[in-house]
Amino acid sequence: MTAKESSLRKGIRYQPDETPPVPLAFGLGLQLVVLCVAGIVLTPAIIIRAGGGSEDFLSWAVSAAILVSGVTSLIQAVRFGRIGAGYVLLMGTSAAFTAVCVTALVEGGPAMLATLVVMSSLFQFIFSTWLSLFRRILTPAVAGTVIMLVAVTVMPIIFGMLTDVPDGVPAPAAPVSALATILVIVMIALKATGTLRLWAPVIGVAVGSVVAAFFGLYDVDRVAAASWIGLPDGAWPGLDLNFGPVFWGLLPAFVFVTLVGAIETVGDAIAIQRIAWRRPRAVDFRAVQGAVAADGLGNLLSGLAGTVPNTTYSTSVSVAELTGVGARRVGVAVGILFLALAFFPKGLAVILAIPGPVASAYLTVLLSMLFVVGMRVVFQDGIDYRKGLVCGVAFWIGVGFQNGVIFPEYFAEFAGGLLQNGMTAGGLVAILLTLFVELTGHRRSRIEVELDISALPKISEFLRAFASRMGWDAKMADRLDACGEEVLLTLLQDKSEEERRQRRLLLVAHEEDGGAHLEFLAATGEDNIQDRIALLGARTTGELVEIEQEVSLRLLRHLASSVRHQQYHDTDIVTVRVDRPSD
Repeated sequence: MTAKESSLRKGIRYQPDETPPVPLAFGLGLQLVVLCVAGIVLTPAIIIRAGGGSEDFLSWAVSAAILVSGVTSLIQAVRFGRIGAGYVLLMGTSAAFTAVCVTALVEGGPAMLATLVVMSSLFQFIFSTWLSLFRRILTPAVAGTVIMLVAVTVMPIIFGMLTDVPDGVPAPAAPVSALATILVIVMIALKATGTLRLWAPVIGVAVGSVVAAFFGLYDVDRVAAASWIGLPDGAWPGLDLNFGPVFWGLLPAFVFVTLVGAIETVGDAIAIQRIAWRRPRAVDFRAVQGAVAADGLGNLLSGLAGTVPNTTYSTSVSVAELTGVGARRVGVAVGILFLALAFFPKGLAVILAIPGPVASAYLTVLLSMLFVVGMRVVFQDGIDYRKGLVCGVAFWIGVGFQNGVIFPEYFAEFAGGLLQNGMTAGGLVAILLTLFVELTGHRRSRIEVELDISALPKISEFLRAFASRMGWDAKMADRLDACGEEVLLTLLQDKSEEERRQRRLLLVAHEEDGGAHLEFLAATGEDNIQDRIALLGARTTGELVEIEQEVSLRLLRHLASSVRHQQYHDTDIVTVRVDRPSD
């Protein structure tokens, strides 16, 4: 980590573990609700109407979608056990499921849709539990590419909202209200400091709505007609448990889209950790696992409630970046507001009445920032020509499919139009290219030993034999031996004798670009080695005095060119890059 990267991010006002004032938390939560509620409502409306569903089912599905979004947004922020990220990750209905959900409604009806959503959600829990097994495939390059493609995928819809105005409205209404919104947000965000900057999006939307109302563009009648309090209409559609040909024919498509959505969630969970803390820190993959598990819970609840699937909304990352507030309290506020909104039709009408051009301008700013966040994730661990090629090819193929210019006569109807979504197509290409790199890489050597100091001679013998097979000299063998010793000693810190007996250590080694790539898989510890090494370079006092005395970490920092520590539930993975010493 460079000196610049290790400096504090001064734009962060509230970290996840800090508590902003309640009015501020609910104000920022309201921003997210205003931003995303239209998508949460409109996605099931489009799917159900396209699939021939009844108005009763539509009313039920919309109310259920808002309730599920509120529950899962709360869980993402609060984190119950291993479910939830512990960060502000807003949840809402997923547009990626549009094609398969419409097909399910046409061929099997609402009960079949509910069953397919429930069954496919189980694969997200499996994916979350075994996320460490996919670590070489779901790299930062893959996750960052998917995040960038989220912006690409949604932007055509956002730009389409610029002209979404009723007949009879004056021609300047749309461009003037959109311009007023985006100018206010950007100018405040660029120049304001302190509290004013936090309210930039709300002020911009308010100004844009006032301008729109001047032209008669704000739907006042919709707000006036809505009741103050009401219960969800419609009836629960139930589940279809016959498991006939329709179910088995559609289940693979639902599972695939579910896993693509899980990859987006992985990217969002990584991105929010990158921008929510003042001091850059290593990604906690336990939080990523929790985010995917909460995503799976959202899909499970959506299926049981009889509505369309749930997913994380990347815009919550953009809002945290724009306002500098990543406090969990904001996520709690979002969940509470969603739950209240489901029984408060008047408030829902106020939000849905915001004109399309105003919402489009707001979303343009946030998605622009989301694109940059995706770029940052791609570059977070450094980038070589391989990662650059994977990212570049996958991104532009995703753009091509999104715009329907890559052999549409062959791919437009493939798998129900699945590849027409740029995020899905580009994400799939990134995964396949990364998988190809892994499968065609150098042969790996491995050894499994007890996680105990007694294993040190075996590790030393293994690493020296590996260096000999690679044709490296004694200096490189000594360096590998020393790295192996220091990683083992660091992993053993604070471990009881009983914990050591229960755990095993797997060491995998292979050659990469002329150097050695070592991967240590062991039991989970509380402290992140990567963060602790970064702190060694910090010029502060206090608790760092003790860290400065950790000889193993200091030696490891000197011997290795890079150290990456990924922490999962029940698994620690320390990846060490060792370059050959210069003569």
